[in-house]
Amino acid sequence: MMVDRIIFEDSQSGRSNSHQWPKQKADCDLPPSFLRTTPPSLPEVSELEVVRHYTLLSQKNYSVDTQFYPLGSCTMKYNPRACNTLAMLPGFLSRHPLEPIETGQGVLASLYELQEMLAQVSGMAAVSLSPMAGAQGEFAGVAMIKAYHQHNGDVERVEMLVPDAAHGTNPATATLCGFRVREIDTDKNGDLDLASLKAAVGPQTAGLMLTNPSTLGVFERQIEKVVAIVHAAGGLLYYDGANLNAITGRTRPGDMGFDAIHINVHKTFATPHGGGGPGAGPVGVSERLKPFLPTPIVACDRSRQNKKYHWLYVNDCPKSIGQLSAFMGNIGVLLRAYVYLRMLGGPGMRRVADYATLNANYLLARLSAAGFSVAFPNRMASHEFILTLKPEADNYNVTALDFAKRLLDYGFYAPTIYFPMLVPECMLIEPTETESKGELDRFVDAMVAIRNEAIHNPRMVKDAPHNIPLAGVGVGRLDETQAARKPDLIWNKE
Repeated sequence: MMVDRIIFEDSQSGRSNSHQWPKQKADCDLPPSFLRTTPPSLPEVSELEVVRHYTLLSQKNYSVDTQFYPLGSCTMKYNPRACNTLAMLPGFLSRHPLEPIETGQGVLASLYELQEMLAQVSGMAAVSLSPMAGAQGEFAGVAMIKAYHQHNGDVERVEMLVPDAAHGTNPATATLCGFRVREIDTDKNGDLDLASLKAAVGPQTAGLMLTNPSTLGVFERQIEKVVAIVHAAGGLLYYDGANLNAITGRTRPGDMGFDAIHINVHKTFATPHGGGGPGAGPVGVSERLKPFLPTPIVACDRSRQNKKYHWLYVNDCPKSIGQLSAFMGNIGVLLRAYVYLRMLGGPGMRRVADYATLNANYLLARLSAAGFSVAFPNRMASHEFILTLKPEADNYNVTALDFAKRLLDYGFYAPTIYFPMLVPECMLIEPTETESKGELDRFVDAMVAIRNEAIHNPRMVKDAPHNIPLAGVGVGRLDETQAARKPDLIWNKE
């Protein structure tokens, strides 16, 4: 069996795996109009063929477990297996969300401690774990800002300020919450332009959405002035937690003056990331937004001899923006973050930021020395940094996209390209703290080799990738426009 074949191509009439079939009932209570009249078109293969086909197929997946994944702005780092193992302890795994709280005090205690630890790490007054993803956490943060202003009768605050280098979800979330988006400029050194900010704020300002370090890979050096300008105008500040991996244990958004934050546990706290799988996006708030947190929230009753934990729902929190998901959020993912924080402790979290920053600056220095152009050469990197490949595009007609495609042939997942759009031929690189110096050196060697190819053999780079398997042979550059507009996803005999 060839792994690059479609499993239907290995089908032979008469082969079966009948022992795995579901038991069929003689009677069926479905209406006749919903019943099949012909058998489904399924491949006729043995159990061993099925196992081998999908196992070999899974081995072709690109993942952090197998290779370097320097995807800027989306921290893709190794998830310790201990986090998965401990989150799957029988007492966690078998608990039903409708069980009484008396039989789940261990689960609630763990979630309560996670709330407290995330509040401490972020510098916030309180945390809710209920949002099911970073995007929903972002929505919750902005929705709380809106609820705060409405509660105070400040209904004229209809504008949300968003930097021009922000993640694309920021203006989308603001719009979804009913705000008008106003863009704030970035200056030539990567900082928020204070003149642009001062010109934008006013009685219409609901708040500012900001990531710090920013998507440009640099720390906002004027953050105290930014906070003072927005607060003086009556607005609040929302922190996009995408880049929290850069500052854990070093500084905290709450200390900077932010009022709300969503925390991507899948980026910073080693829970699963990507693939459309389960997510979690806890939100933290300052004291003024605490009444508006989404529910449920774990509370601890300390009036008894022994601590007792229980849930707070909307009825207990009348100002809450409400419940964002069924039951109590994605507890399986949250428990992984809990284990990760328990394993590292405070010193470990600081070490995460130290090594994430060290690795980024090491890569920055090596690539700069090798002749690559840095977008902000006078700035130190945070946990990520930006190269501009415009010189390569201008001189050799080899673009950032070409570099990204050629990196696949060298065994590396390409960094983020063309984002943020402020930097021409942008390549946003984030090595994370979990990669070794040897792996970083291999990445540098690959980048240097591709640059030499761009100079001496540009067609090699422009036609890449050359070694990505499909139907048993390597394929070259696919037509991405047609792949998006006319995806061929359905197999049929014809």
